Amino acid sequence: MLGRLLIITAFLISGCTSQISPSTADAKLQNQNNTAAAEFSISVAPPLHDAMASEGRIFLFLSKNDTSEPRQQLWPLSENPNFIFAKNFTFGSATSTITLNQASDLMTTASFDLSEIPKGQYSMQVLWHQNPSLPYINAEGNLYSEVAVIDIDSDFTEIVELSKRVPATSLVNHPLVKKVTFKSELLSEFWQEPFYISASVLLPNTYEQNSQQTYPIRYNVAGYGGRYTRVERLINSEDFMQWWQSDEAPQIITVYLDSLGPFGDNYQLDSANNGPFGQSLVSELIPTVEAQFRTKNSATYRFTDGCSTGGWVSLALQLFYPDTFNGAFSYSPDSIDFSAYQLANIYEDANVFYNRWGNLRPVARTVYGDPIITLKNFIQYENVQGVSNDYRTSGGQFSAHTALYSPKGEDGLPMPMFDPQTGAIDREVAEAWKKYDLKLFTEQNWSELGPKLQDKIYIWMGDMDHFFLNPATRKFAQYLEGTTNPTSNAVIDFTPMAGHCSKFSDKLVLEQIQTRLLAIDK
Repeated sequence: MLGRLLIITAFLISGCTSQISPSTADAKLQNQNNTAAAEFSISVAPPLHDAMASEGRIFLFLSKNDTSEPRQQLWPLSENPNFIFAKNFTFGSATSTITLNQASDLMTTASFDLSEIPKGQYSMQVLWHQNPSLPYINAEGNLYSEVAVIDIDSDFTEIVELSKRVPATSLVNHPLVKKVTFKSELLSEFWQEPFYISASVLLPNTYEQNSQQTYPIRYNVAGYGGRYTRVERLINSEDFMQWWQSDEAPQIITVYLDSLGPFGDNYQLDSANNGPFGQSLVSELIPTVEAQFRTKNSATYRFTDGCSTGGWVSLALQLFYPDTFNGAFSYSPDSIDFSAYQLANIYEDANVFYNRWGNLRPVARTVYGDPIITLKNFIQYENVQGVSNDYRTSGGQFSAHTALYSPKGEDGLPMPMFDPQTGAIDREVAEAWKKYDLKLFTEQNWSELGPKLQDKIYIWMGDMDHFFLNPATRKFAQYLEGTTNPTSNAVIDFTPMAGHCSKFSDKLVLEQIQTRLLAIDK
C-alpha cells in the first residue's frame, strides 16, 4: 500500500520516518487567536538559474517534526505535523522572485493559512517542483531550499533561496549488482516520446566463478514508489550480505523492478493512463534481462514477489500472466477485492470518506486498532501535492490507483473514482475498476485460470494490517477455499496481531523460492 512499514515507535514509509499520531485535521498547535501573518519571498540561487524551469509548482513546508527534512514528510502520520502549502506558479525570469502570503490563495493541508499561523517554532523548507515527467515532489531535477528553523511570534517576512537540486538517481557500485536500461518501444509509442526502463540485478555469489551455470530468476516489485536502486539497502546490510555470500544462500538472480510511472507507481500493468507497462515488462524487460544474464530463460524458473504495493502487483502479474511466472509470493497486498477497498465497498457505498453511519473512515491504524488518520485528511495531502489540485496527479498512492484502474477522462487525466473534496463515489468509474479487481478477475476466469495457478500462489497478511488490507485478502481466501475444477491449493497465511509487511524480507522470499525449486526439480 504505502511501502514497507516498520512499527517500533515510528512508521517507515517510502524512506521517511515520522512518529505515529492522530489526524492533523485535529492538530491545533495553539489557540488560533495566538497567530501571526507570514510572507515568504522565494528566489533561485544564481548557480541554479540555468537549471530552473519557468513553470512549476511551489511547495512551502512548515513542520513541527524534526526527524527528517520537511520535503520528505509527505504523509500526515506524525504527532508533530507537517503542514504543506502549494500552488502552480510561473517565474518571470531566473532572477525574479515568488511571494507567498495570504493573497497567494495557496492550497493547504493546514487548519490555517499564512495570515494566521499559530505561533511557535517550525522547520521551514521550500521546493520548486519543475520536472513534468516525474510526479514525485522529490523527483530528480527539482529545486529546494535548506531547512531553516524559524520562530513565529509576530508578523514576519522570510527570505528563502532555492539553492539545492535533487540529484539524479544512481546505483550502488558492487560486483554483484548490475544495471539494465533500455528504451521501451511500447511505452515510447504510447507517450510519443522516448521512454526508458531501468532495473537492477543482484547476482548470486557463484555467478562469476561458474561461467556455464544458468540460474532461476526472481522479479521483485517494490513497495509503493520504490526505485530499482533499493538493492543498495541489501548491499549495505552486513547481515544480508554475509548470508548472501555464504554457501547457504540460494543461487537465484534477483531483478529489482522500477516502479516509476507517469502518475506515481506504475504497478507494472497495462492501463489507459500509464500505457502498456505490463506488456513492456513481459515482452521487453524480461527478454532483455534474460538475454543479458545466464538465466534458465524458462517460465518454470521465473518468480515474482513483493510487499504492500509489490504484494498486489506480484499477485496480479501471476494472475494476468499465468504462463509467464511460476510462483507469486505476495505479502500484505493492496486491496485485492474492491468490495473491501480498505474499509469501503466501492460497488455499494456512496462515499469513501464516510461510512454508512456518517463517521469518517480511518485509512491507517496501529496494530492495536487506534486510528491514525482519516482517508479524508490523507486525500487532502495528496490533493495539495497534485499539479491538478487534486489527488490524481499527486504521485501518491491514490494517484497511482486512479491512473491504473480508471478510464482516461476528457481532460486527459484519469477519471477520479471518488470526488477529491467530498469523497462521493462515481458509480460509472467504480464499475470500470472491476477490470483490476483481482478476486473478481479470478472468479470470472477460474475454469481457465485455475489449472494454471496450482502451486503458484502464496499470500501473507497480518490480521491487524495498518491500512485495513486484511478484509480484502480474507474475501479472496474464502473464494479460493470454495473453488472446484480444480480446487485451489493456494497458501494464504494470516498472522494475528501482525501489521503491514511485518513478516516480509528478501531472505525469507529467496528461501521460499528455493523450497519451490527443490519441489520442481525432484
